[in-house]
Amino acid sequence: MSNVDIYDTTLRDGTQREGISLAVSDKLRIAEQLDLLGVAFVEGGWPGSNPKDAELFRRAKDLEWHRTTLAAFGATRRAGIAPEDDANLKALIESGAKACTIFGKTSLVHVQQVLRTTPDENLQMIEDSVRFLKSHGRRVIYDAEHFFDGAREDLAYAIATLEAAALGGAEVVVLCDTNGGTMPWEIEERVRLACVELPVAVGIHAHDDSGCAVASSLAAVRAGATHVQGTLNGYGERCGNANLTTLIPDLELKLGRRCLRPGTLADLGRVARFTAELANLAFDEHAPYYGHSAFAHKGGVHVAAVRRAPRSYEHVDPMRVGNRTRFVMSELSGKANVEAFAEEHGLTPADVLGTVKEREAEGYSYETAEAAVALMMRRREAAYQAPFEVADYKVMLGTGYVDAAVKVRVMGHLLHTAAEGNGPVSALDTALRKALATAYPEVESIHLEDYKVRIIDGREGTRAVTRVLIDHGNGRDRWTTVGASPSIVEASLVALIDGIEHGLWLARKESHEGHDRLATG
Repeated sequence: MSNVDIYDTTLRDGTQREGISLAVSDKLRIAEQLDLLGVAFVEGGWPGSNPKDAELFRRAKDLEWHRTTLAAFGATRRAGIAPEDDANLKALIESGAKACTIFGKTSLVHVQQVLRTTPDENLQMIEDSVRFLKSHGRRVIYDAEHFFDGAREDLAYAIATLEAAALGGAEVVVLCDTNGGTMPWEIEERVRLACVELPVAVGIHAHDDSGCAVASSLAAVRAGATHVQGTLNGYGERCGNANLTTLIPDLELKLGRRCLRPGTLADLGRVARFTAELANLAFDEHAPYYGHSAFAHKGGVHVAAVRRAPRSYEHVDPMRVGNRTRFVMSELSGKANVEAFAEEHGLTPADVLGTVKEREAEGYSYETAEAAVALMMRRREAAYQAPFEVADYKVMLGTGYVDAAVKVRVMGHLLHTAAEGNGPVSALDTALRKALATAYPEVESIHLEDYKVRIIDGREGTRAVTRVLIDHGNGRDRWTTVGASPSIVEASLVALIDGIEHGLWLARKESHEGHDRLATG
């Protein structure tokens, strides 16, 4: 594989997305993860623009970087000012970053109307700024802002700005589709021309305003670009930047270009999820390669085909990106779904298809609630014995308090417990756990991690069926169960009961496997 240098700008351009604000500590944690992946450059921020980015570079000096070069971002010098007197360029030097990325104007509209300077002065600003940074021992990357717009206005001048950066000593000249409106075939043509005209490496920086950022970046690499900029999860201004979480596996698996440290492609999804969590944004579970649904099969015809020939509906082996094939149960399922689901979860196939279809008609949804389907199959096994059974329950709401009482059969005994909570579901959850704790101490390790409510048909008002999805976890596994009822309390209780029972089953399974390992060890 020939290499493509990945330049991650999540910490700078990515944070320009509306609704994202990362603390300095969070930015450094993301940068450390990118370093482990082997990303060539991580853009830490713009030290001349705000105190937070200046602090990041101060703290980054104390960290050990193994594979990544931390880059500081800034602009060319201002018109009429010597580079050594420009506060922005001085801030780049003071940041201590080994690499500096500066942007300059390519479009004559921007030169004359935004900078309000002359075309010749703009060329000198670019060359002087790059040369100044190089004279201080910095690696310099030049971002040609609005290059493709500028090339449409005046191609000769646009190329002249790139040549000025190369003359100043830039090691990479990056063509920026800043407005994100250029089509991939036009990008490929312009990049190919730049690769012929310039004596230095050419890169691409694409925005996604037309939905083409990933395609445009791939087109640029096909035309000769060896440096690709983008962000994790496509975060960025307006519609975002080229999504590295999609682009990197495309480059490695489709174009045969090495982007990350060998063996780390499967970890990219984890880093993308980690970044989404720090940004307080939900990870897109339908994202290519790394989404939970990226290799999920729902239609019966698809499931039957994939079981016979996995590549029939999967464009790559999911294992190569750390993902897995999943078979989804729903009202669209067929016999193949049941058999595949049972095989995937190590269960004996059971005729649950009719029940799934009936319950989904009532408001249940089993697409994500795999634990609920697994329970349905286990409950049909001849040797199945319920670990507990809720015989009755009651919830009492008062001013400033909520009480719940449950009657639970556990190992032949009927237990009656009560508990308070900050809501009816919380109170029921606490009361149920109290009843089970003595017989099943492992219930303490089962935690409710997420709780989702959806009204199935809002036109029914307060009589509408409510669907409740509950995520539980135990520190190793995470599973989802579902309940549906006109009563949100009843729907929640169904999901709670199934979630705890599945957790107890996992605990027993883990315990048995542990004993087996000891016996054979």
